[in-house]
Amino acid sequence: MKKRKCLECGYELNGRCDKKFCSDQCRNTYNNRQKQDSNRYVRNISHVIRKNRRILESLTPGGKTRIHKNRLLEEGFNFTFITNMYTTSAGKTYYFCYEYGYLPLEGDYFALVRKDVNMED
Repeated sequence: MKKRKCLECGYELNGRCDKKFCSDQCRNTYNNRQKQDSNRYVRNISHVIRKNRRILESLTPGGKTRIHKNRLLEEGFNFTFITNMYTTSAGKTYYFCYEYGYLPLEGDYFALVRKDVNMED
């Protein structure tokens, strides 16, 4: 009879015939490695969005302000990723990174805002 081995470390398995791993640690390590590439992409995007939020937060101490696009770019802001958009009844679209957002204005200026966040279910 062929001996079964752990998919992670190669240790000889004893017990159930459908057992694939010798321990929970090997099972977790194996599964984490399998998901690593897709998780890396999501992790990188989340990092960019959190950085954008920190930049907007630092530039919006009073809840509202007006700033030039160059200042956002100097801080390292990335306009590619957002968490949501809000379009007003007047047709203006705000782009948000969590509760901090921006509205494009004329002349490469942006209105920065902080949305009043009430945790509702």
